[in-house]
Order: sequence, then structure tokens, then C-alpha cells
Amino acid sequence: MKTYHVTVNGSTYEVNVSEVAEGTPAPAAAPVQVAAPAPVAAAPAPVVEATPVAAPAGAGEEIASPMPGTILSVNVSAGQAVKSGDVLMILEAMKMENEIMAPKDGVVTSVAVSAGATVESGTPLCTIA
Repeated sequence: MKTYHVTVNGSTYEVNVSEVAEGTPAPAAAPVQVAAPAPVAAAPAPVVEATPVAAPAGAGEEIASPMPGTILSVNVSAGQAVKSGDVLMILEAMKMENEIMAPKDGVVTSVAVSAGATVESGTPLCTIA
């Protein structure tokens, strides 16, 4: 029998697993006993260094998702200068990769999503001032 520690939704559980020979019928279902989650030590907060930006965070024109989908890549970061037509991010919708482009020249003041995020129509993606 092997013991594993499994984390589900932030709670850690101890699970015992035993190997069963092939062809052996499954045992009758036994009542499930759930052990109390093992305490998890809190990780120290990461140190984030301040970076200067041209405008206050979130100031400017909000760029929203034109359709529901999944963000495949984010090509900009806060404080980055962009020109009209630059690709800000790639949005996958219905198996198609759609380029989300900057509508004007400016500076990205905030990025609200990351790669892998699922978005709906109208979800704020980033802000350009």
C-alpha cells in the first residue's frame, strides 16, 4: 500500500492506494472516510519591485474582448509603448486564432489577463493611454 498526498482546491489530503491483481473483482464499496486536510504552510509573499509607467495604472482606453475564447498569448506588459495595429494578444475562439490589435498609439497602463485565461465578450483585456 502506498500513501500519497493530494491537493484539491487548496486542501491537502492523505490517500492510501493498494495494488490489485488483474482479474480480481472490485471490493464492495466501503464508507468513504475523509481525513482532515493536512496543514499547509503559507508561502512568503513574493517581492515585487515597482516599475515606472507613463500613466496611472488602468488609465486610458479599455480594450475589451470582442468574443468569448481563451487567451493564447499576451504580447505586451504594463508600461510598454505600442503603435496602432500592434498585436496585443492572441485570442482563440472556435479553433481560430484572433489577433487583438492596438486601436491607437500609446502606452499600455494595465494588462488584466494572462495566457490561458478564459474570457467572455466584453471582458477587459488591457488599457492603453
